[in-house]
Amino acid sequence: MKMNTPTSECIYHEKQVRELCALHALNNLFQSKDAFTKGELDCICHNLSPENWINPHKSMLGLGNYDVNVIMSALQSRGYAMIWFDKRKDPSCLNLGNIAGFILNIPTDYKFSFITLPLKRRHWISLRRFNGLYYNLDSKLDVPLLIGTEEALLNFVRTELDSKDKELFVVMINDVEKSQSWLKEKSNYDNKIVDSVNRDAEEVLISDINLITTEL
Repeated sequence: MKMNTPTSECIYHEKQVRELCALHALNNLFQSKDAFTKGELDCICHNLSPENWINPHKSMLGLGNYDVNVIMSALQSRGYAMIWFDKRKDPSCLNLGNIAGFILNIPTDYKFSFITLPLKRRHWISLRRFNGLYYNLDSKLDVPLLIGTEEALLNFVRTELDSKDKELFVVMINDVEKSQSWLKEKSNYDNKIVDSVNRDAEEVLISDINLITTEL
């Protein structure tokens, strides 16, 4: 399944519902409300941990709260790979022309009605290019936020990754991942990525990348 590529005037932007930001990030990345469903992500959770009475990959309340393993498996089912970006590297090493998009994981406050509670949660955000310009498709935004040119995107990513609590994932088709052509120079990145060629999605745990799996 290929990602849709609409014009910047008609970008599909899914808004936040419950704890479904992983679903929103995927659908915003693929530019279709039908790209993935909650039922499909729940099924992936079950397949990842079929023996667990309380599934570790989603909210026990059934509200969403999917972890990185679910997102990786969902992308793999459509012929895409997702690789963790080592923030010790400068994003200028990325070959943006071969990258389908990005998913950013950030901390966020937990709110109940108008009250902000002292609980830290996690949030998934997709970033994509339309007509040569990059947009932030955060489901908490009212509308997609223009980031700008490739240089503006790199500066945006640098700023985000200055925080130790934020993580970036690079999304690409499988052939690009296998050839490592998402990088300008492959030799500078060997053995410093979550490699889904050699590891199944269910084996790539949040603990590998120091992420907290809860989100909002």
